[in-house]
Amino acid sequence: MLLDPIKLSKKPDRLEEIERASLRLVAQAIYDYRVTALEIFREESDLVADIGEDITREALDRLGMSRIDQRLFGKMDYKRARYLFHPDYAIKQALFVDSKAEKVSGQGTATLQTSQFSMTVRQVRSGKEISVSGKLPTVLTLKNEPYITTTLFVKYNYDEDKGSNILKTITVAAVPNGMLQAKYNSNAQDTIWLAGRNSPKRGEEFRVRLDFSKLKRKASWRVQKIPMPPEDFRWDF
Repeated sequence: MLLDPIKLSKKPDRLEEIERASLRLVAQAIYDYRVTALEIFREESDLVADIGEDITREALDRLGMSRIDQRLFGKMDYKRARYLFHPDYAIKQALFVDSKAEKVSGQGTATLQTSQFSMTVRQVRSGKEISVSGKLPTVLTLKNEPYITTTLFVKYNYDEDKGSNILKTITVAAVPNGMLQAKYNSNAQDTIWLAGRNSPKRGEEFRVRLDFSKLKRKASWRVQKIPMPPEDFRWDF
C-alpha cells in the first residue's frame, strides 16, 4: 500500500514529484499567511530570525496536514512525520522546514548547516575541490519504519524603514534529496552551492550557501518567490 522510500533511488522522477508536492503545500501555506506575515514583520520587535520561525510554524499549523504520531529531531523550525498522499500512491515522509530572514540584498542565497540536508556539498573553495556530506539521511528510519526525507526552506526578504522591518518577498525552496545528487551536484564544478559564512581557522562549523539562481536553472519549480499584496503569486513551473 505504501511506497518503499529506499526504492525511490531508482525512480528519481517520482522522488521529484514528492518534493514538488511538498513545496506546493508549504508555498500555499505561506501565501495564505502573507498578509499577516507582513504585519508581524512590521510590528514585532523580536529578532527577524525568530519572527520568521514563528510565521512559518503558524502558517503551516493553520493550513494543517496529515500527521504520524512520531517525533522528529533536528535543527529545523518545523518537523513533521506525515503521510503524503498521491492519487497513485502514498508514502511516509519526514518533512523538515526551516526559516531564514535576511535583508533584500542577500535574497539570492540561504545559509545552511550540514544538519539541514541530505546532499553532499561538492564545490571549489580556496581553489580546492571539497566534498562534505549532509548529516540528514536520505531515508530516515523511525521505529523500523522508513520515511523519505524532504527539506524545504522559507526565506523572508526584508528592508528596514524608520525602525520597522518591511517584508518585501518570501522565497520558498526545496533542497533535493541526496538520492538526486547526480542531477543537481554531480561534481565540484556542476554545483548549486556557494561558500558559506564560516571560518575554518576559527574552528567554526561548516556552512554552505544554497544559490537560488543555480538551483532554479536545474529545476525552475524548486524556487518559488511569493510577493507581497497586492501582487499575486504565480507558481513557476
